[in-house]
Amino acid sequence: MASFSKPRSSRYEIRSISLPSRSHPTTLRIEEELNKLKISEASSTMTNAEKICSGLLGLNEVYKCLDEALKLPLTQKALSLDQHERWIDESLDASVRLLDVCSTARDFTSQIKERVVDLESAIRRKKGDSRIQICTAKYFSFRKEMNKGAKKLIKDVKQIDNKIASLPLLDQQLEDDHHVTAVIRVLKEVSSISVSVYNSLLLFFSPRISKPKSKSWSKLLDKGRVTCEEQKGNENELQRVDVALSNIWQCGGSSDQVSENMKMAQNGLEELEASIESIENGLECLFKGMIKARASLLNIVSL
Repeated sequence: MASFSKPRSSRYEIRSISLPSRSHPTTLRIEEELNKLKISEASSTMTNAEKICSGLLGLNEVYKCLDEALKLPLTQKALSLDQHERWIDESLDASVRLLDVCSTARDFTSQIKERVVDLESAIRRKKGDSRIQICTAKYFSFRKEMNKGAKKLIKDVKQIDNKIASLPLLDQQLEDDHHVTAVIRVLKEVSSISVSVYNSLLLFFSPRISKPKSKSWSKLLDKGRVTCEEQKGNENELQRVDVALSNIWQCGGSSDQVSENMKMAQNGLEELEASIESIENGLECLFKGMIKARASLLNIVSL
């Protein structure tokens, strides 16, 4: 089981929010999108591509709604007051740090896809074991590098989450302004759910690497086949490719068995490539949505 596939801690457990009944329809729509995303995030501890894509899509919708709310004249007038300066500053700080995480994750997707495409080409053209082994070595080398980067970012997003959680509540005087209360609560909730979605994404990028340890890459037939067949439901797309690549280097076997292993690896790589492309597209859309929302927040600061 992957060391980074365990259930998330209570820091990422989610609760439905309920904004004041007199909130603007736009902020109420953000509440609806936030609650849908939170339910989706809590529904499974698995970190496979389907969950990641769903989370990115839902988060993008949240940022679209947030951008609309921040562009409302009522919001701009309310948040431009001096007493809300700290909330705006903290929201801007969180947004730029989350954008950095998104940008790094986009780099991960483009680079891992490049290695996957190279492996697919080598296996499909059957240029020999040496070509496949070289591409596999490059693939696992980058996986190791990516794991380290993802683990570092996991620590970074936890720091963002801790800082968001430590922000004080509004005082009673400001609580009487229902729209201000709703918008500031939404800003905090959006940052918090962003942390949760990015945490899932980074867990996807940092599973245990099931790299063959034997120089000859043998002794993997029985162990590899059991892992692939019996633990498929507990692995993400990256780990399933690990198993498939290991099976290519089994010791012995008939030509039919070798062909079957090659086909298994090819199918796994195709699945991973499609998954990575979906994640890449989701990150691209989300990045643009986050930029727009941040720009709207900066516009409020300039008022």
